Amino acid sequence: MKIFDFKFKNIPLAIIGVLIIATATVGFLSSFLFDSHILGMGKIGHIALGAIGYAIAGISTGNKKFTLEVIAIINIILTVLLIKVTILEAYIVPTGSMENTIMTGDFLIGSRYVYGIRTPDWLGIPYTDIGIFIPYYKLPEFKIPKKGDVLIFKYPRDKYVKYVKRCVGGPGDTVRIQEKKLYVNDTEVPMWKKGKFLSPSIDKKYKQPDIFLSSDVNINRDHLGPIYIPKKGDIFQIHDNTDWKYLLPILLMEGNVATLEDGNKTIHFTLQDPNEIYRRKGDEKIYEKYHPYGSLITPWNKSFKREHIQFLKINNIPANQMKEYEVTQNYYWAMGDNRDDSLDSRYWGFVPENFILGEALFSYFSIDLKTWSPRWDRIGTVIK
Repeated sequence: MKIFDFKFKNIPLAIIGVLIIATATVGFLSSFLFDSHILGMGKIGHIALGAIGYAIAGISTGNKKFTLEVIAIINIILTVLLIKVTILEAYIVPTGSMENTIMTGDFLIGSRYVYGIRTPDWLGIPYTDIGIFIPYYKLPEFKIPKKGDVLIFKYPRDKYVKYVKRCVGGPGDTVRIQEKKLYVNDTEVPMWKKGKFLSPSIDKKYKQPDIFLSSDVNINRDHLGPIYIPKKGDIFQIHDNTDWKYLLPILLMEGNVATLEDGNKTIHFTLQDPNEIYRRKGDEKIYEKYHPYGSLITPWNKSFKREHIQFLKINNIPANQMKEYEVTQNYYWAMGDNRDDSLDSRYWGFVPENFILGEALFSYFSIDLKTWSPRWDRIGTVIK
């Protein structure tokens, strides 16, 4: 078989490679021209897929030199990925939520091993959602996250996205925000040296419906709490007045399965927020999978009300038959140093221990995303 002067010796392998290249090409053009997402991939994902197809097609020619080069490149990639998922965490900052401690366009290096090296928990195609989550093993940590650490972690409402925020509260703490001032265990925590406020405090009479556990006390970003941060070993009693908006996300973050079942239909709870996925992918079809069209719902969905608790099951056990729940890991409260321009724990709640990827250490490069010019003075900046 010969295409464009390339002679393929392994025909089935060549066909697979060509089909992958074609799929990647169509997907890239579709995402570039029409902002659609084939296979749930973005532009980078399709480039990576095309490279895989090219390698497979090249190997099918039987060219030993090409095959050896591909193997060498694969070994380099695997080594880099192994370092990335066990020792170092790389992160490019897309927003200004941590200004002026961290600037938009900073390229950060984080330490994974300080909080305990762990094996990969996901196998799949980089820069896509295509893959599977697998059990992982964690080695003993050198230290645990503490107040003031700048954390890199998986965003609790879209686990494929990384966030960087400052830890301001730990397991067992109670946080409260009053007139913009942060209190932990009733002690005021001053703003960090390079942190900032952009506007006056929002009045209590203005309620933000998207705030975490929105209520008469959790009013807006400047008036919130008190909210207790769970710790490993905490036991929550389950009764008629249980706050499931608080407890259900914790259950899901600890690997429990939660459903609503009325005999005719089963709806599955998930922490993957369709609005966040749409913001990342730009694909409106994602909403078809969620209530009221599909079988998924988030614990914070306004449609989930107290009268639905009678249909709630945890691991196939009716919730009204449960007496208590013991928390299996620690949780943290994270906020941006740019306090008025940060989507943080005030909006989405706790950071679970198993979502923390590392501690931000320093900026190894920085670029002004408005002018695309390097910020030479940011290179080597230590994050503190």
